[in-house]
Amino acid sequence: MLTWVKIAVRNLLKNRRRSLFTLFAIAVGFAAVNVFGGFTEYIFQSLEESSIYAQGNGHLTVFKRGFLTDGKLDPLKFLLSREETARIMDICRRHPGVLLVTGQLHITGLISNGRASTIFLGVGRIPSEFYFIQKRASGMIGRLTLFDGRGLQDEVPYGVGLSVGLAAKLKLELGSDAIAMSPTVDGQINALDMQVFNTFHSPLEELDDKLIQVPLQFAQALYDTSSVDRITILLEDNNLTSNLKSILDKSLGENGHDVDIIAWQELSPFYTKVKNMFDVIFVFLFIIVLVIVVMSVINTIGMSIMERTREIGTLRALGLKRRGVIRLFTIESILLGVSGSLVGLLLTLLSWFLVKLYEPSWVPPNIPRRVPLEVFLVPRYMLMSFVFLMALSIASALLPTRKAAHAGIVDALGHV
Repeated sequence: MLTWVKIAVRNLLKNRRRSLFTLFAIAVGFAAVNVFGGFTEYIFQSLEESSIYAQGNGHLTVFKRGFLTDGKLDPLKFLLSREETARIMDICRRHPGVLLVTGQLHITGLISNGRASTIFLGVGRIPSEFYFIQKRASGMIGRLTLFDGRGLQDEVPYGVGLSVGLAAKLKLELGSDAIAMSPTVDGQINALDMQVFNTFHSPLEELDDKLIQVPLQFAQALYDTSSVDRITILLEDNNLTSNLKSILDKSLGENGHDVDIIAWQELSPFYTKVKNMFDVIFVFLFIIVLVIVVMSVINTIGMSIMERTREIGTLRALGLKRRGVIRLFTIESILLGVSGSLVGLLLTLLSWFLVKLYEPSWVPPNIPRRVPLEVFLVPRYMLMSFVFLMALSIASALLPTRKAAHAGIVDALGHV
């Protein structure tokens, strides 16, 4: 076998320029697939962490059954009482893998600066538990401060956060006082004083003039209730989501709780759409790389066969069998594929190093702040690229090689 490899190397070196161009095409294809794959992996992780951690949704959310279908028309009908919430939380905390179980209450109403009023959409959380969720993010989300000002506090229920657009609309600054008004669960109008502790950018531009974040105690006081409308569950690992969803659904059902447990992906249609979009782009890129590699290898092997037709005829006349000819050109294709993949791996590592060195930044669609742009090294993409490029290199060489191997010896010797 070593002799075959030496002969194949010599044959490739006979026309260095053509071999180098083919090798370079394979290398660029390998690097393009893996750099783009590393970027998409970074995008997916950022979207995942934004939904789970930055927005405080956790991995699983428990609703009273029917909330997602009818809750928008009558959300107060689907509140979980304090006693029911406590029982559900106790059941959830018993299961290994559960880090945190906390309640939320989403509210709507009017906010006034004393001169003008406008509608708001708000979410009430326990601030310390919300910040705990954010800090659990392993990527850049865990290192970012997603607001300007000071954080909300459990012991200061009147301190709130406003979206930048809402603060500008009402001309409210950090430290400004405002009033929130909303009907209670009994239908009475209630109003509470509040103070702007921080401002933040909404992940959705169309909601940037409507959002507020408040402590759970404030939201419950405004609605005059001790209930919540959902329970958020944070897990140790995202890989546990599907399994624990089934386990908790069974446990809560057996204990008489008529609830729906929804995974974070189902509450984040934006993540699903973006992931599907990048998957389609990745397929198109891979097809383009496939075509380039196939055409390059076919051109190289085809030209090599044409130039070496008399050589093939001589080898066949000396007793080399057809499979020997096929083996020789197949080894040449394998060498091109291996060499191109190794150079492609070096280009991928170089791209990763340059991104780390220069630290480019950008403002992604789901995080309204400038963040570092990253490219991950994804071993499964590299292995997949190597296997596919090797298979393509071999397959691209088989057709012209088989044709050359089955040509007549006399015709090959007389080829000009």
